[in-house]
Amino acid sequence: MTKLSVNVNKIAWLRNARGENRPNLLEMSKILVDCGVNGLTVHPRPDLRHITPEDVLDLSNLCKSSNIEFNIEGNPYSEQTKFYPGFINLVKEIGPDQCTLVPDKPDQLTSDHGWQIDGKDHNVLVDIIEELKTNETRVSLFVDPNIKQIENIKNINADRIELYTGPYASNPILEVLSSYETSFKYAKSIGLDVNAGHDLDLNNLELFLDKAPVDEVSIGHALISDALIDGLETVTKKYLDLCK
Repeated sequence: MTKLSVNVNKIAWLRNARGENRPNLLEMSKILVDCGVNGLTVHPRPDLRHITPEDVLDLSNLCKSSNIEFNIEGNPYSEQTKFYPGFINLVKEIGPDQCTLVPDKPDQLTSDHGWQIDGKDHNVLVDIIEELKTNETRVSLFVDPNIKQIENIKNINADRIELYTGPYASNPILEVLSSYETSFKYAKSIGLDVNAGHDLDLNNLELFLDKAPVDEVSIGHALISDALIDGLETVTKKYLDLCK
């Protein structure tokens, strides 16, 4: 079975739009937990457009008390300056089950590519992974379905990859999916666990998991969008059924 981790950024984004506490992020997250999700994901950004450090602490406590996994995503650095100066400290303070490193810029609307691990990036990531990885926290890297990059991630001692599924979601055909199937099988063969995420939804998830039955999918925007139509509990259970 593939685990479902729900990214709750969009709930926080909607709350922040009014500067109040509605919808209440913690209450909505508890609904997800009660539905049976396997984890929660957050992607705090420097501009605090959605998730705040306080949210991270609250959701970490919820996950611990509910015995589900907590995943913190983000980019801890750039060549010029820290993208999110508090990111590494936040991860080390919280000690999530998983930290997913994503190569996006501070003002980027959403993640749209995986790591290209060579040169300076290679050396910096080695140090970051060594700093973040503990007995409690595994490290996953966001990556395109590219065998060479997956091999590089293994060589810098990460535990997992998360396949960036945007290209598949925009063109969900078997020819595109084949690269994900190949990447999934290769990653597993060299000892990496495999996650996947970005624009997976009720229309394309089943085909993806049929060819690449990854360990975990992270879904947020699509799930929350569907919930506006069918309700959060109903939609979450639909996603869970597909993962099972």
